[in-house]
Amino acid sequence: MCSSSLIASSEKGRSRLQQLVQWCGPNFDGLVVFDECHKAKNLIPESGSQPTRTGNAVLELQEKLPEARVVYCSATGASEPRNMAYMVRLGLWGPGSSFEKFQEFLAALEKGGVGALELVAMEMKARGMYLCRTLSYNGAEFEVVEAPLDERMMEMYKKAAEFWTDLRVELISASAFFDDEKTNGSQLWRIYWASHQRFFRHLCMSAKVPTVVRLVKEALAHDKCVVVGLQSTGEARTEEAVSKYGSELDDFVSGPRELLLKFVEDHYPLPRRPDTIADEELEKENERKRPAASNDVSIRGRVRKVAKWQESSDEENVDDEYAPSDESDHESTESDDEFRICQVCNVEEEKTSLLHCSCCGKLVHPNCLVPPWTGPIDDDWSCHSCRDKTDEYFKARDQYVTELSERFENASGRKKNILDLIKSLDLPNNPLDDLIDQLGGPDNVAEITGRRGMLVRASGGRGVVYQARNSKDVTMEMINMHEKKQFMDGKKLIAIISEAGSAGVSLQADRRALNQRRRVHITLELPWSADRAIQQFGRTHRSNQTSAPQYRLLFTNLGGERRFASIVAKRLESLGALTQGDRRAGPSMSAFNFDSTYGRKALVAMYKGIMDQDRLLVLPPGCTVDNPSAISEFLTKAKAALVSVGIIRETGCSNGNGGKTPGRIVDSDMHDVARFLNRLLGLPPDIQNALFELFTSTLDEILHKARNEGQLDSGIVDIKANRIEMQGSPKTVHEDNLSGACTILFTFVVDRGITWEAAQEILETMKNSQTGSSNDGFYESKRDWMGKRHVMLAYEGSTPGLFKIIRPAVGEAVREMPLTELKSKYRKAFSIEKVHEGWQEEYDTSSKQCMHGPKCKVGSFCTVGKRLQEVNILGGLILPLWRIIEKALDNQTRQSHRRIRIVRLETTDDSQRIVGLLIPNAAVDHVLQGLSWDHSLELDED
Repeated sequence: MCSSSLIASSEKGRSRLQQLVQWCGPNFDGLVVFDECHKAKNLIPESGSQPTRTGNAVLELQEKLPEARVVYCSATGASEPRNMAYMVRLGLWGPGSSFEKFQEFLAALEKGGVGALELVAMEMKARGMYLCRTLSYNGAEFEVVEAPLDERMMEMYKKAAEFWTDLRVELISASAFFDDEKTNGSQLWRIYWASHQRFFRHLCMSAKVPTVVRLVKEALAHDKCVVVGLQSTGEARTEEAVSKYGSELDDFVSGPRELLLKFVEDHYPLPRRPDTIADEELEKENERKRPAASNDVSIRGRVRKVAKWQESSDEENVDDEYAPSDESDHESTESDDEFRICQVCNVEEEKTSLLHCSCCGKLVHPNCLVPPWTGPIDDDWSCHSCRDKTDEYFKARDQYVTELSERFENASGRKKNILDLIKSLDLPNNPLDDLIDQLGGPDNVAEITGRRGMLVRASGGRGVVYQARNSKDVTMEMINMHEKKQFMDGKKLIAIISEAGSAGVSLQADRRALNQRRRVHITLELPWSADRAIQQFGRTHRSNQTSAPQYRLLFTNLGGERRFASIVAKRLESLGALTQGDRRAGPSMSAFNFDSTYGRKALVAMYKGIMDQDRLLVLPPGCTVDNPSAISEFLTKAKAALVSVGIIRETGCSNGNGGKTPGRIVDSDMHDVARFLNRLLGLPPDIQNALFELFTSTLDEILHKARNEGQLDSGIVDIKANRIEMQGSPKTVHEDNLSGACTILFTFVVDRGITWEAAQEILETMKNSQTGSSNDGFYESKRDWMGKRHVMLAYEGSTPGLFKIIRPAVGEAVREMPLTELKSKYRKAFSIEKVHEGWQEEYDTSSKQCMHGPKCKVGSFCTVGKRLQEVNILGGLILPLWRIIEKALDNQTRQSHRRIRIVRLETTDDSQRIVGLLIPNAAVDHVLQGLSWDHSLELDED
């Protein structure tokens, strides 16, 4: 069954879920296959969101059919672990596992990082509960292409950013002045920031159009064809513009302008119209002044009502003389219609002799009034008091309405001025129409989107006209299939696809198609999620193709646009880890993954530096240590920029910091990388790029520190060495009673050292290559370490200015060293004999002891600088024992030994590959004790 169909209902109101449960019965033990199960992924969404109906329905069905066999089937993998919440039958959490609830399982995976996700995928495959097949990306090429903004676009972007800042100030003022019970301020700002993000995203897309045109023409010149991928087409805004301006326009519609106009027209806070308020107030006043029912009842009538009430409420206790008969009741009713009481003199009088006030409802004699009433009497007659009050009310109301009219007119005038300003802004055209026009029009471009019409250049070359996408020969429902056939037959060599129109469409270089040119897939707009990115990539990369596509990922030179790449990169990394047990399985975009643990740490550090709560970890762009005024000036600009996009909330009072910008950053914003990158997009390019550079430099510094301290989470770490041999036989340390799967302890001897001969050969190879540097060679440390100077080999890597380091004891270092650091700590050695002697001595000594010498405090467990190491890896069944292993590692003295690390190695003698948890030597006994204790408990329970 399709997972999303569970929430459908029949005509009688019964859901498909209820029908299915009734049909199966409570003892159903057959097979239930959840097709497209990724539709249930939001069962446990991120904070602030609600679970989806599909997720709840999938979970409920599994609960009501406890004996059923379950298969989860989807072509889209889980892009993050929280999307697995509905997969309760996997046994990864719940009774009998290490995690009582899914939230505990999720917390463990988040703590374990990407490596833990890879381990979960591999263990599920090993236990036979998971099968995953995917098309290899071998042959596919990925290239990030920068599309810089030209001078006109830079100026356009700057003015647009300034306009949004002014608009925010105007909305704050208008909301505060015109706020009433019908205005929802939080909703206004949600819509504002959503429109803000869409506006600048469309601006970035428009900025990339010239680069797309260039890449398309280059691809066609090399006998290739092109697919341009984007997510949205701006169809709704085009349709609205055509309805407003007509089907014939001077130029293409500007999507950003129409978005802005619609936002201001629909959401600018205005006071309610004065005529509406006046009518409502008058109605309320009339309701208040309407005569009460009791004012129109005589004494006889009141007595009669009381008597009747007594008769009906307590029949046994009524005195007969107070209980009137039907006849007397009838007579009294007739007299009540003719007589009333004057409410001044209390004398009963005929109804026609009394005056009746239409406002307060009083009944009075004309002579009882002061002064007596002698004027004419009509149906709207009012007493003196009501007449005075009514005059005062209408006078006050007229004054109030006049004030409201002025306020409404002023607000409407401001709104009109804003709309006129938007219309005068220089903003780009809709990128889709502009792109099709520059590439030769609909005759050359196959459009596979969800829109029904498009704007095309008029035949005379002047202006544009709106026309339907389909023709007389092709229906609207079949237009995308027709356009696809045109592309696959080679009649059109350019295709533009959107998410709405390309679902399930195959555009690869199929061997069965006439058009077998190699595809160049250009991403004009990246999707917001990894699974959608994979789906877009999959339009041109499918089975039975003659060649794999070339992917061109377009980005502007704006820091804020990296937000979209960040989201996709984070999901792609998790997607590869969860589906194939290897984060490197899919296209790599790790360079753009800013929304990570380290990214959040970098953001907090940067914010604290800008807010003068701590010092910055790095110098701001263009600043030097000897120029503090430049740093101060940058911080002032940075604060003003963050205030303008709502990151820094102004407190409205001085904080005693000597005139510095007051304000604060709320805790939720301090760690929100996505919000920072979102808001960054709305800043002028210069300060936007400067802030982004400061953020990335801070992130690099934090990553550098974590890497040096051995705390960097890089998923499954490959242990590489010159020699890796298994020591002894593997030991089975635990066996699962249910599945029979075993947990095995492997011990390896790893030799990381590099011989003198191997080092000389590496240096000789670098000298003979054209990429060698004059700084390549052997170096020795400037300072002594335990009476000796360390030697090493350094040569420039692929990045200019960064040098790879090879040491005698540990081989190639993970981190490349900048040239300035290399020269400050080491000096180039000129005596080969001296270097040879020092190299050999360090190589031999490191086989027995660490670099701290025989008196190391840690003892034999220390591996720092040790060439020969004993490595223990716990493989096989891991997840059911996760908590026991975690507890054993938490008791370790060294911080680096407490972290769960997943490693992969391959033996050099028999090429045996092992993946599992790295158990430090000092923690092996604690882990084994925990496993033995757990096993004994299981035996006792049996």
